[in-house]
Amino acid sequence: MLYFFLRYPWGYYGLIGSRYPALPLFAELALLAACILIPYLLGSVNTAIIVSGRFYHDDIRNYGSGNAGFTNIMRIYGKKAAVITFVGDILKTVIAILIGWCYLGMETAYIAGFACFLGHIFPVFYQFRGGKGILCLTAILIMLDWRIFLILLAVFLLMVGMTKYISFGSVLGAMLYPLLFNRFNLKLNPPFDGVYTCQLITILIAVIVVVKHWGNLKRIFSGTESKFEFRKSKKTVDETAAENAEQRNAAEGSAEEKPARINYGALPGGNGSNKKKKK
Repeated sequence: MLYFFLRYPWGYYGLIGSRYPALPLFAELALLAACILIPYLLGSVNTAIIVSGRFYHDDIRNYGSGNAGFTNIMRIYGKKAAVITFVGDILKTVIAILIGWCYLGMETAYIAGFACFLGHIFPVFYQFRGGKGILCLTAILIMLDWRIFLILLAVFLLMVGMTKYISFGSVLGAMLYPLLFNRFNLKLNPPFDGVYTCQLITILIAVIVVVKHWGNLKRIFSGTESKFEFRKSKKTVDETAAENAEQRNAAEGSAEEKPARINYGALPGGNGSNKKKKK
């Protein structure tokens, strides 16, 4: 969305940068630190963990793939929880980007978006165990370049429609992101200030997404990855946890050596008295 304001003087350079192009070094460092720290803390507010704890009195990271993100919470808790997670993760990234944009425009908007992305994946409030950052990446694309967003959305939908693997569509989209950014912002248009910093950020995002999805990719190639359906899984939490543990073991080639770790918790939102104690 910010892309549409770039024709104005304060579009590329932000509200502060366009009015005060030369600030004391201390002020510049303080503003840059704020553009990193505040977005990181916003990203650390993981919506999936909050939703699972608030409404289901449990931790989404104990179930399914163990990921605190949209796909896993959709499988375990259903559409309502997934919608809240979707809105929360998108909104916190939008706010983070706007905070960054106010200082030096597009450059610090990308920096702030990346800080929020890292906060979501490595949240300081939740032992640095968060999601995989795809919704944050989606918000970054929507806010900073709608052209790239539409292209990657088409690629994502096509791949997920063909394979039913959200992880595959996410990884492919992330890998194409730096290439498209380079094409649109370095080849077709005159580069703006800080464009090379932004290009580096797109590369780092792509690398992190691939690394975070490496286990999914191995399971896809081994044929053990669960395919996505837009509905809550009919399996119990015990069955889902056992199935995912078996899939992880199979992908690593150690199913016989390492027993599946089963979570004996009650169904999400169910009666807590049904829980079985571990022996």
